Amino acid sequence: MSTLPTAGLAGDAHSLAGLRARANADPKNAVREVAKQFEALFMQELMKSMRAATLSSGMLDNEGSKLGTDLLDQQFATQMTGLPGGLSEAITRQLERQMGVAPGPIPVPATSLPLRPEQPARIPDKSAAGFVQQHTKAAQAAEGATGIPAAFMIGQAAHESGWGRREIRHADGTPSYNLFGIKAGAGWNGPVAETLTTEVINGRAVKGVAKFRAYASHAESFADFARLMTHSPRYQQVLAQGQDASGFAAGLQRAGYATDPAYADKLTRVINTALRLQRMT
Repeated sequence: MSTLPTAGLAGDAHSLAGLRARANADPKNAVREVAKQFEALFMQELMKSMRAATLSSGMLDNEGSKLGTDLLDQQFATQMTGLPGGLSEAITRQLERQMGVAPGPIPVPATSLPLRPEQPARIPDKSAAGFVQQHTKAAQAAEGATGIPAAFMIGQAAHESGWGRREIRHADGTPSYNLFGIKAGAGWNGPVAETLTTEVINGRAVKGVAKFRAYASHAESFADFARLMTHSPRYQQVLAQGQDASGFAAGLQRAGYATDPAYADKLTRVINTALRLQRMT
């Protein structure tokens, strides 16, 4: 059960501070409470406007009475928020979609995506926020090796693996831990996982079987991606533009990381989601 504040005065500093402190532990409920606060503030301003339009100044009006009226309006506004079909529900849905904590549309990679039945998510939480939390440590280690912000690499791993829901797997169903869709070329001597994929060739989606690198852990996947970025000459421009999300994504597309012509735009959107979620942790 959520312990987020629901009865505090709308706009009260202590109530908002407590909400922010609890957001890390329960981002989904925090979104709902933030939406209620917005609705309460809106209702408070609406009531204030109604009073100003219908009531005139009188002999009993003073600073004390005005303060009492404001506090009463705040309490009325708080009590009228969170009702079914209200403004807070619409705000909640919008915030959840933007922050990636809703069970709704989570971006799914369009290229090098294994075409197989969905497997259970191997993450502590089925939300995008759980994916970010799970891989932050490995991404930070890769950031130290490449200079690319950890959130950028988490965003790319999320885009390539469908937020962990479509990880590349071996024929027996065991995970390959390959979060970045890196294929096993001629220079790869490690284990591989073969799976059906879709590539965009001459503007057409073409299905085929490809070999992908396999690892012993997700941390190895991040480490190998870091090596690829730093050791391959084709990705030097990516490193040079690694501090800008759109530049990083565009650099990967120009270097031929993926065949999807819209890869950079899609990846930039997922990275921006990862950045918002990272700020909440």
